Amino acid sequence: MTSQPIYLDHQATTPLDPRALDAMMPYLTTSYGNPNSAHSHGREAAKAVVTARRRVAHLIGAKNPVEVVFTSGATEANHLAIVGGALAKRAHGGHIVTTAIEHKAVLAAVQRLVDHHGYTSTRVGVDKHGRVHPDDIAAVLTPNTVLVSVMHANNEIGTLQRIAAIAERTAHRGILLHTDAAQSAGYGLFDTDELGVDLASLSAHKLYGPKGVGALYLRGGIQLAAQQSGGGQERGLRAGTLNVAGIVGFGAAAELITGDTVPSVTQIRALRDRLQDRLLDAIPGTSVNGHLSRRLPGTLSLTLPDVEAADVLDRLPDIAASTGSACNTGTSDPSHVLIAIGLTRPQARKTLRLGIGRTTTAAEIDRAAALIAQAAARHRPVRAGVD
Repeated sequence: MTSQPIYLDHQATTPLDPRALDAMMPYLTTSYGNPNSAHSHGREAAKAVVTARRRVAHLIGAKNPVEVVFTSGATEANHLAIVGGALAKRAHGGHIVTTAIEHKAVLAAVQRLVDHHGYTSTRVGVDKHGRVHPDDIAAVLTPNTVLVSVMHANNEIGTLQRIAAIAERTAHRGILLHTDAAQSAGYGLFDTDELGVDLASLSAHKLYGPKGVGALYLRGGIQLAAQQSGGGQERGLRAGTLNVAGIVGFGAAAELITGDTVPSVTQIRALRDRLQDRLLDAIPGTSVNGHLSRRLPGTLSLTLPDVEAADVLDRLPDIAASTGSACNTGTSDPSHVLIAIGLTRPQARKTLRLGIGRTTTAAEIDRAAALIAQAAARHRPVRAGVD
């Protein structure tokens, strides 16, 4: 029997927690009602959705569960927030601000406004750690700015942004503040009230829930222009029959994070640091990308000195990892995130992204470090004059 590869790609997706799957099963089999139906099957499904909505709201510190709008994932939530938010404020202006390291879904939503609705946009740069300075955001705001979108945590290098400080610079101007919190919510690091955001995108499969379901946090009183029409579900903001089983799994996964039944952030960070220390020792010249203290606990981005990361991974069938965002797989272009923090194109191609999760063990970390070091050594070119 072949053993499973060591999974170190938790930024791309996380394994479905068995307890979330157990919660979903009745709604995939016997409890199959449409939550919009008036009969008992529908009422049962609607009750399950209400419970899940409350659990997701609790996870992110939302004051009212009705502020959670279920979607098919974070990509849809990003588009609903950015396009829907900007169009709802069209009478107030047509300028959008974002950063150079946003997820492609955010950049695409902004570009949609530019291409099809006549908006203008500004991308603010970041420092070498991947952090945007709140004052740099403030410097590009104009009377025409209607929305700012800055991700809470980067999916490639893990850097956390100072969202609360950015909110201080947008709120008094009446500018909507959106953040993509898909990567950070699974660590219990995201709180809507503390950060002061108006809109936030979430993804269930990034926090040990099922794929195909996400949510948009919509602060009370904020108006959006719906991006699809139909049956009027989700307060008319997101038409279409709700994915009850997925939503239930999302709620169950959220509840597990807010409880004490999963490994702590401290444990995950310790494993990440263990892997980092071993690889830095084993592969001289390797550098760490991202902010060393203000980054996601499970994210490790490393630039190797003499070998392309794809070549290393090709020699590692026993490790599941990536060279960057899963959304960039299949393209030859280097990561826009790595270029934005100052890496050259060759350096970007030498960068490996490793993601530790709550199922990762210390034994897996030690084995992965040894295998990666061996693979890198096999590909390292022989330097002239060096034995």
